[in-house]
Amino acid sequence: MVINTNLSAQNGARLLAESSAQLAKSLARLSSGSKISSPEDDVAGQAVAIRFDAQISRLGAVNNNLSNAISFNQTQDGFLSKVKKALDRMSELAVLAQDVTKVDADRALYNSEFSTLAAYVTDVAGKDFNGVSLFSGAARAVTIDSDANTFSMTGVNLGASAYTGATGSSVSTTGAAVTALTNVKTAITQLTTDRATVGANIARLNYTNEQTGLLTENLAAANSRIKDVDVAAESAQFARYNILVQAGTAMLAQANAAPQAALRLLG
Repeated sequence: MVINTNLSAQNGARLLAESSAQLAKSLARLSSGSKISSPEDDVAGQAVAIRFDAQISRLGAVNNNLSNAISFNQTQDGFLSKVKKALDRMSELAVLAQDVTKVDADRALYNSEFSTLAAYVTDVAGKDFNGVSLFSGAARAVTIDSDANTFSMTGVNLGASAYTGATGSSVSTTGAAVTALTNVKTAITQLTTDRATVGANIARLNYTNEQTGLLTENLAAANSRIKDVDVAAESAQFARYNILVQAGTAMLAQANAAPQAALRLLG
Protein backbone atom coordinates (compact mmCIF):
# COMPACT_ATOMS: atom_id res chain seq x y z
CA MET A 1 0.00 0.00 0.00
CA VAL A 2 1.40 3.43 -0.99
CA ILE A 3 0.53 6.94 0.12
CA ASN A 4 2.39 9.36 -2.20
CA THR A 5 0.96 7.92 -5.44
CA ASN A 6 -2.79 7.24 -5.42
CA LEU A 7 -3.39 5.65 -8.81
CA SER A 8 -7.06 4.98 -8.08
CA ALA A 9 -7.66 8.64 -7.30
CA GLN A 10 -5.77 9.77 -10.43
CA ASN A 11 -7.72 7.38 -12.62
CA GLY A 12 -10.99 8.43 -10.99
CA ALA A 13 -10.15 12.12 -11.44
CA ARG A 14 -9.37 11.57 -15.12
CA LEU A 15 -12.62 9.71 -15.76
CA LEU A 16 -14.57 12.31 -13.79
CA ALA A 17 -13.03 15.09 -15.88
CA GLU A 18 -13.99 13.28 -19.10
CA SER A 19 -17.56 12.73 -17.91
CA SER A 20 -17.81 16.36 -16.77
CA ALA A 21 -16.61 17.57 -20.17
CA GLN A 22 -19.17 15.39 -21.94
CA LEU A 23 -21.89 16.60 -19.58
CA ALA A 24 -20.98 20.23 -20.26
CA LYS A 25 -21.00 19.59 -24.01
CA SER A 26 -24.39 17.84 -23.84
CA LEU A 27 -25.77 20.73 -21.81
CA ALA A 28 -24.45 23.22 -24.40
CA ARG A 29 -26.13 21.27 -27.20
CA LEU A 30 -29.46 21.14 -25.42
CA SER A 31 -29.37 24.82 -24.44
CA SER A 32 -28.32 26.02 -27.92
CA GLY A 33 -30.37 23.56 -29.95
CA SER A 34 -27.32 22.85 -32.09
CA LYS A 35 -25.35 19.63 -32.04
CA ILE A 36 -22.25 21.52 -33.26
CA SER A 37 -21.51 23.48 -30.09
CA SER A 38 -17.83 23.89 -31.05
CA PRO A 39 -15.92 23.37 -34.33
CA GLU A 40 -14.30 20.08 -33.28
CA ASP A 41 -17.72 18.43 -32.94
CA ASP A 42 -18.06 18.16 -36.73
CA VAL A 43 -15.45 20.06 -38.72
CA ALA A 44 -16.76 19.16 -42.19
CA GLY A 45 -20.38 19.48 -41.10
CA GLN A 46 -19.79 22.97 -39.79
CA ALA A 47 -18.17 24.01 -43.08
CA VAL A 48 -21.16 22.72 -45.04
CA ALA A 49 -23.59 24.38 -42.63
CA ILE A 50 -21.83 27.74 -42.98
CA ARG A 51 -22.11 27.54 -46.78
CA PHE A 52 -25.78 26.53 -46.51
CA ASP A 53 -26.49 29.46 -44.17
CA ALA A 54 -24.91 31.89 -46.62
CA GLN A 55 -26.78 30.40 -49.59
CA ILE A 56 -30.09 30.53 -47.72
CA SER A 57 -29.48 34.21 -46.92
CA ARG A 58 -28.71 34.96 -50.57
CA LEU A 59 -31.86 33.12 -51.66
CA GLY A 60 -33.84 35.33 -49.29
CA ALA A 61 -32.45 38.34 -51.12
CA VAL A 62 -33.30 36.72 -54.47
CA ASN A 63 -36.90 36.22 -53.33
CA ASN A 64 -37.11 39.90 -52.43
CA ASN A 65 -35.75 40.88 -55.85
CA LEU A 66 -38.20 38.58 -57.61
CA SER A 67 -41.14 39.91 -55.60
CA ASN A 68 -40.18 43.47 -56.49
CA ALA A 69 -39.83 42.54 -60.17
CA ILE A 70 -43.29 40.94 -60.09
CA SER A 71 -44.70 44.10 -58.52
CA PHE A 72 -42.99 46.13 -61.25
CA ASN A 73 -44.71 44.07 -63.96
CA GLN A 74 -48.06 44.14 -62.19
CA THR A 75 -47.83 47.91 -62.03
CA GLN A 76 -47.05 47.98 -65.74
CA ASP A 77 -50.07 45.84 -66.51
CA GLY A 78 -52.30 48.04 -64.34
CA PHE A 79 -51.35 51.11 -66.37
CA LEU A 80 -51.65 49.24 -69.66
CA SER A 81 -55.18 48.14 -68.81
CA LYS A 82 -56.12 51.81 -68.48
CA VAL A 83 -54.30 52.69 -71.68
CA LYS A 84 -56.39 50.01 -73.39
CA LYS A 85 -59.59 51.74 -72.27
CA ALA A 86 -58.29 55.06 -73.53
CA LEU A 87 -57.37 53.59 -76.92
CA ASP A 88 -60.73 51.84 -77.17
CA ARG A 89 -62.49 55.15 -76.65
CA MET A 90 -60.14 56.92 -79.08
CA SER A 91 -60.99 54.37 -81.77
CA GLU A 92 -64.67 54.89 -81.05
CA LEU A 93 -64.27 58.66 -81.39
CA ALA A 94 -62.39 58.20 -84.68
CA VAL A 95 -65.38 56.28 -86.07
CA LEU A 96 -67.92 58.79 -84.69
CA ALA A 97 -66.01 61.62 -86.36
CA GLN A 98 -66.57 59.95 -89.73
CA ASP A 99 -70.33 60.30 -89.37
CA VAL A 100 -71.60 62.04 -92.52
CA THR A 101 -74.29 63.81 -90.50
CA LYS A 102 -71.66 65.61 -88.41
CA VAL A 103 -70.02 68.91 -89.27
CA ASP A 104 -66.49 69.99 -88.38
CA ALA A 105 -67.80 71.84 -85.31
CA ASP A 106 -69.09 68.50 -83.99
CA ARG A 107 -65.83 66.85 -84.88
CA ALA A 108 -63.99 69.52 -82.91
CA LEU A 109 -65.87 68.35 -79.83
CA TYR A 110 -64.87 64.75 -80.52
CA ASN A 111 -61.30 65.88 -81.10
CA SER A 112 -61.23 67.60 -77.72
CA GLU A 113 -61.90 64.31 -75.96
CA PHE A 114 -59.59 62.45 -78.35
CA SER A 115 -56.73 64.84 -77.57
CA THR A 116 -57.32 64.57 -73.82
CA LEU A 117 -57.15 60.77 -73.97
CA ALA A 118 -54.05 60.96 -76.14
CA ALA A 119 -52.42 63.20 -73.52
CA TYR A 120 -53.30 60.61 -70.87
CA VAL A 121 -51.54 57.86 -72.84
CA THR A 122 -48.50 60.11 -73.29
CA ASP A 123 -48.48 60.86 -69.56
CA VAL A 124 -48.56 57.13 -68.68
CA ALA A 125 -45.50 56.60 -70.88
CA GLY A 126 -43.50 58.68 -68.40
CA LYS A 127 -44.53 56.84 -65.23
CA ASP A 128 -41.94 55.13 -63.05
CA PHE A 129 -41.70 52.55 -60.26
CA ASN A 130 -39.45 53.68 -57.40
CA GLY A 131 -37.59 55.92 -59.82
CA VAL A 132 -37.27 53.20 -62.49
CA SER A 133 -39.09 53.95 -65.75
CA LEU A 134 -41.98 51.59 -66.37
CA PHE A 135 -42.27 52.11 -70.10
CA SER A 136 -38.84 53.04 -71.44
CA GLY A 137 -38.60 49.73 -73.31
CA ALA A 138 -35.34 48.78 -71.55
CA ALA A 139 -34.85 45.14 -70.59
CA ARG A 140 -34.23 44.54 -66.88
CA ALA A 141 -31.83 41.91 -65.52
CA VAL A 142 -33.54 40.17 -62.59
CA THR A 143 -31.51 37.94 -60.25
CA ILE A 144 -32.92 34.43 -60.18
CA ASP A 145 -30.57 32.35 -58.02
CA SER A 146 -28.03 32.53 -55.20
CA ASP A 147 -25.17 32.94 -57.69
CA ALA A 148 -26.83 36.16 -58.99
CA ASN A 149 -27.51 34.75 -62.46
CA THR A 150 -30.14 36.85 -64.19
CA PHE A 151 -33.24 36.64 -66.33
CA SER A 152 -33.69 39.39 -68.93
CA MET A 153 -37.15 40.84 -68.35
CA THR A 154 -38.44 42.23 -71.65
CA GLY A 155 -39.40 45.90 -71.47
CA VAL A 156 -42.43 47.78 -72.77
CA ASN A 157 -42.07 51.04 -74.68
CA LEU A 158 -45.07 53.36 -74.69
CA GLY A 159 -42.96 55.83 -76.61
CA ALA A 160 -42.85 53.52 -79.63
CA SER A 161 -44.07 54.83 -82.97
CA ALA A 162 -47.16 52.63 -82.77
CA TYR A 163 -48.34 54.68 -79.79
CA THR A 164 -47.03 58.11 -80.80
CA GLY A 165 -48.73 57.73 -84.17
CA ALA A 166 -52.07 57.34 -82.37
CA THR A 167 -51.51 60.05 -79.77
CA GLY A 168 -50.34 62.46 -82.43
CA SER A 169 -53.49 62.03 -84.54
CA SER A 170 -56.69 64.07 -84.53
CA VAL A 171 -60.31 63.60 -85.55
CA SER A 172 -61.04 67.23 -86.42
CA THR A 173 -61.87 66.34 -90.02
CA THR A 174 -63.22 63.28 -91.77
CA GLY A 175 -59.89 62.59 -93.48
CA ALA A 176 -57.98 63.02 -90.23
CA ALA A 177 -60.41 60.68 -88.49
CA VAL A 178 -59.77 57.96 -91.07
CA THR A 179 -56.03 58.24 -90.50
CA ALA A 180 -56.53 58.41 -86.72
CA LEU A 181 -58.54 55.19 -86.74
CA THR A 182 -55.77 53.38 -88.60
CA ASN A 183 -53.19 54.68 -86.17
CA VAL A 184 -55.21 53.80 -83.08
CA LYS A 185 -55.84 50.28 -84.37
CA THR A 186 -52.08 49.90 -84.81
CA ALA A 187 -51.58 51.08 -81.22
CA ILE A 188 -54.16 48.59 -79.95
CA THR A 189 -52.38 45.78 -81.79
CA GLN A 190 -49.09 46.84 -80.19
CA LEU A 191 -50.80 47.03 -76.80
CA THR A 192 -51.95 43.42 -77.06
CA THR A 193 -48.34 42.38 -77.71
CA ASP A 194 -47.04 44.46 -74.82
CA ARG A 195 -49.59 43.10 -72.34
CA ALA A 196 -48.74 39.57 -73.45
CA THR A 197 -45.07 40.37 -72.84
CA VAL A 198 -45.84 41.63 -69.33
CA GLY A 199 -47.95 38.56 -68.64
CA ALA A 200 -45.14 36.28 -69.78
CA ASN A 201 -42.71 38.14 -67.51
CA ILE A 202 -45.01 37.71 -64.52
CA ALA A 203 -45.50 34.00 -65.23
CA ARG A 204 -41.75 33.40 -65.50
CA LEU A 205 -40.99 35.37 -62.35
CA ASN A 206 -43.69 33.56 -60.39
CA TYR A 207 -42.28 30.16 -61.38
CA THR A 208 -38.78 31.28 -60.42
CA ASN A 209 -40.03 32.67 -57.12
CA GLU A 210 -41.70 29.35 -56.29
CA GLN A 211 -38.55 27.49 -57.30
CA THR A 212 -36.30 29.56 -55.03
CA GLY A 213 -38.78 29.17 -52.18
CA LEU A 214 -38.70 25.38 -52.56
CA LEU A 215 -34.90 25.40 -52.78
CA THR A 216 -34.68 27.47 -49.61
CA GLU A 217 -36.94 24.99 -47.83
CA ASN A 218 -34.83 22.01 -48.97
CA LEU A 219 -31.57 23.71 -47.98
CA ALA A 220 -32.99 24.57 -44.57
CA ALA A 221 -33.97 20.92 -44.08
CA ALA A 222 -30.50 19.73 -45.09
CA ASN A 223 -28.91 22.32 -42.83
CA SER A 224 -31.11 21.19 -39.95
CA ARG A 225 -29.95 17.60 -40.31
CA ILE A 226 -26.36 18.80 -39.99
CA LYS A 227 -26.72 21.35 -37.19
CA ASP A 228 -29.85 20.79 -35.14
CA VAL A 229 -29.67 18.59 -32.07
CA ASP A 230 -31.94 15.58 -31.63
CA VAL A 231 -33.38 16.61 -28.27
CA ALA A 232 -34.66 13.13 -27.37
CA ALA A 233 -31.33 11.42 -28.06
CA GLU A 234 -29.27 14.20 -26.47
CA SER A 235 -31.47 14.19 -23.36
CA ALA A 236 -30.67 10.51 -22.93
CA GLN A 237 -26.95 11.28 -23.29
CA PHE A 238 -27.25 14.13 -20.80
CA ALA A 239 -28.85 11.81 -18.22
CA ARG A 240 -26.08 9.25 -18.83
CA TYR A 241 -23.26 11.76 -18.38
CA ASN A 242 -24.98 13.25 -15.34
CA ILE A 243 -25.06 9.84 -13.68
CA LEU A 244 -21.42 9.21 -14.61
CA VAL A 245 -20.38 12.53 -13.07
CA GLN A 246 -22.23 11.78 -9.85
CA ALA A 247 -20.81 8.25 -9.70
CA GLY A 248 -17.31 9.49 -10.55
CA THR A 249 -17.49 12.13 -7.82
CA ALA A 250 -18.50 9.51 -5.27
CA MET A 251 -15.80 7.08 -6.35
CA LEU A 252 -13.12 9.78 -6.34
CA ALA A 253 -14.03 10.52 -2.75
CA GLN A 254 -13.63 6.80 -1.95
CA ALA A 255 -10.28 6.63 -3.78
CA ASN A 256 -9.01 9.66 -1.88
CA ALA A 257 -10.02 8.01 1.40
CA ALA A 258 -8.32 4.67 0.62
CA PRO A 259 -4.77 5.69 1.70
CA GLN A 260 -6.11 6.39 5.17
CA ALA A 261 -6.09 2.62 5.68
CA ALA A 262 -2.34 2.88 5.91
CA LEU A 263 -2.79 4.60 9.28
CA ARG A 264 -4.02 1.34 10.72
CA LEU A 265 -0.73 -0.29 9.80
CA LEU A 266 1.14 2.49 11.54
CA GLY A 267 -0.96 2.07 14.65
